[in-house]
Amino acid sequence: MSYADLTVDDPNPLKRWIHGRRFSDAVRVLRETRGAGLTRVLDFGTGDGEFLLRIGYDPRIQLAGYEPTAALLEEAKRKLARLPDVVLVDKLEHLKPEAFDYVFCMEVFEHLPEKETADAIEAIWWHLAPQGLAVVGVPHELFIPALLKGVFRMFRRYGAFDAGFRNIVAATSGRAPSERPVSELAPGVNYHPHHLGFDFRLLERRMLKRFNVVRRWFSPFPPLGAFLNVEVYYLLRKIPDKP
Repeated sequence: MSYADLTVDDPNPLKRWIHGRRFSDAVRVLRETRGAGLTRVLDFGTGDGEFLLRIGYDPRIQLAGYEPTAALLEEAKRKLARLPDVVLVDKLEHLKPEAFDYVFCMEVFEHLPEKETADAIEAIWWHLAPQGLAVVGVPHELFIPALLKGVFRMFRRYGAFDAGFRNIVAATSGRAPSERPVSELAPGVNYHPHHLGFDFRLLERRMLKRFNVVRRWFSPFPPLGAFLNVEVYYLLRKIPDKP
């Protein structure tokens, strides 16, 4: 099963629409905020490269993707084969520091344990140009959105960590389960396989140590705020190190 089978090609039409919407939201941010000159874009945790594919070819935009998982990186290479000059790497050392005007990181942080979260925040800061912007998108897994997602998951896999009654109730009350299962996505690559238990408020506090929040919004229906939306987005600007 490919990554697309779990996201943009999922059998459920609502899930397909939500995943497609998060990509269109991110592309719109890029189109609305970029200048007229050359723009360098890094997709941090690019997965199968779907976001870079949706940006498409533009001679004024240089595209790069970082994906540490070999299987996903191969999917990205196949998907992006028809786009010229896309740089795909599995190690951040292959990318120059402060080389990107935009760093996008979507549907990544909810899977990262504590150490990996700190490392990722630092890596995004390090690779972002001084006046660049970072766009971070994560799922909203608390309160009513947690209840709605939990019910959906119960129909798919009742009894799993993210589809158990007690964990769903905890997330719905705003107290996400702190003990989350950890697996290896690849040798040496630890991750949380389930979204439930992720708290965007904790991530926000961590990001504020290295970034200023230019804007925060909820998707797919921004006017509803946190009430019924399933995604949270941040537009960030890096805080420079003190001399």
